[in-house]
Amino acid sequence: MRINNSRVFGCISLAFLVWACVPKEQVVFRSVNNLTLDVGLGGNPVLKGDAIFFNPNKLKAILKEIKVEVLVDGKKAALVDQQMELLVRGNSDFTVPLEAKLDVKEFGLIDAVIGFFGGKSYQIEMTGYLRVKARGVMIKVPVKYSQEVKLSK
Repeated sequence: MRINNSRVFGCISLAFLVWACVPKEQVVFRSVNNLTLDVGLGGNPVLKGDAIFFNPNKLKAILKEIKVEVLVDGKKAALVDQQMELLVRGNSDFTVPLEAKLDVKEFGLIDAVIGFFGGKSYQIEMTGYLRVKARGVMIKVPVKYSQEVKLSK
């Protein structure tokens, strides 16, 4: 059996190039800031906030997608499903604005209205992922966050 040296060299070179282009460390989810509850179109409440991430790599990247499920007091309340083209600089924090229309049927219209005007505290949980593209390679970054929030107008 004869081995083609140029083919072996080509495969090794390709593997090295792919390895060299992939960011060394995963983007890190830090927190959600500025959580607010607004009234959206149709009278449904809209949860807004800023998700803070950190890119520990020297490489810049492009944030392509964020998909996060929002739970309010353990009940599914919304899904954030946003496509974007956000430049992420290397070795820096970056902010992603989130907006989720809450499904008041899931956690009760009366409870939502009383809580909204009365400043009730809720346990907000966010789980999902975002996709970042660096040098042509897509990377999926997990998101898991939980915080007790007192919502007000």
